[in-house]
Amino acid sequence: MESNMIDEVISGVCDPSARKPHRAALILARGGSKGIPLKNIKNLAGVPLIAWVLRAALDSEVVDSVWVSTDHDEIERVARVWGAKVHRRSPEVSKDSSSSLETIQEFIRVRPEVDIICHIQATSPCLHPHHIREALQMITEQGCDYVFSVVRRHQFRWEKDGKNLTSPNLDVACRPRRQDWRGELYENGSFYFSTRKAWENGLKQLEKMAYYEMLPEYSVDIDVDIDWPVAEQRVLRFGYFGREEKALVRLFLCKVSGCLTNGQIFTSVSGEDHVAINARDVAGIQMLQRDNIEVILISNINEPLSRGLLEKVAQLIGCGLQFVEHQNGFEMEKLMMEKKVCWDEVAFMGSESEDREILSQVGLNGVPSDAPVADLIAAKYMCQRPAGNGAVREFAEYILMLKKRA
Repeated sequence: MESNMIDEVISGVCDPSARKPHRAALILARGGSKGIPLKNIKNLAGVPLIAWVLRAALDSEVVDSVWVSTDHDEIERVARVWGAKVHRRSPEVSKDSSSSLETIQEFIRVRPEVDIICHIQATSPCLHPHHIREALQMITEQGCDYVFSVVRRHQFRWEKDGKNLTSPNLDVACRPRRQDWRGELYENGSFYFSTRKAWENGLKQLEKMAYYEMLPEYSVDIDVDIDWPVAEQRVLRFGYFGREEKALVRLFLCKVSGCLTNGQIFTSVSGEDHVAINARDVAGIQMLQRDNIEVILISNINEPLSRGLLEKVAQLIGCGLQFVEHQNGFEMEKLMMEKKVCWDEVAFMGSESEDREILSQVGLNGVPSDAPVADLIAAKYMCQRPAGNGAVREFAEYILMLKKRA
């Protein structure tokens, strides 16, 4: 009996058909977008557009790898920062005329280990992990070889035949009420999942197709500039913000230099140092305080600003002030123990490379638009405003928005 069990284990290791299918999420992101230049990495509600779907794919926990197929260096950098692997596509499939099918076929030719491809569109930022999990189950458990996303719409279509107008889905004499009509299903372009064999065959020999219906609020597709402001409002309400979405921030740590101020120091004739503080940022901090979120300003002990000036700034705003020496997690740990909070309950706004360790550990992080560290980390929120010019207020509003959602 033991011998039979060993034989089964050995055969399972040696037989490729017995292994668990490798499921890869693949996002196509060519650099030559005509409608909106470099659309895939343009910031949408504080996050690069492509990062919304990358975050959903990574957090779905049902795919074995997450890939971005691109021909552009900056898109590659953003993809890697957000945790994706990168496939550099060839010039042959990077043309304006290149199809998604051709690009996916090139990807699977160089990735023989991939069995199921979850092709996700970067332009659908309201995708959630549960959408990916449920659609993938239709392939892995229900035996489908092609699954695509749809949305139900209640729209009547009209066609002109010569001088006559006709509608293929409406009887004008008997117009149904919305609640009496189930509507029609339309592809919403969010994703297309399929087996390797189906992609290799050019999707010409599909045995079992199925659709996955998404609610209208999640069906957002960005194509041209006019879509952008609408998508931003939709994603703020219905987008997936990552695991920190459920965390309640109790402590906000904000660097003085590079966040609250733009780093400039003014010296008077008498030798006194001065800094400019934006009133909008002060109002943002006070908004957090009114919502029972403690605010502490953080300054390096070697800061060029004098201790007296920093204390005066903190007093003016009405918040605490903490001097740190090495700007590392150990110093912050001591502060959090004192305040009786954990990392997940802390929001931190930094700007320099020295802030990277803390930014990566806190539950929620943010950086001003001109922060040097923005190129090094996957910031949960990148402000549209620069340091000293409303960035703190912008991040404060984002914190309160997430708190309201939670």
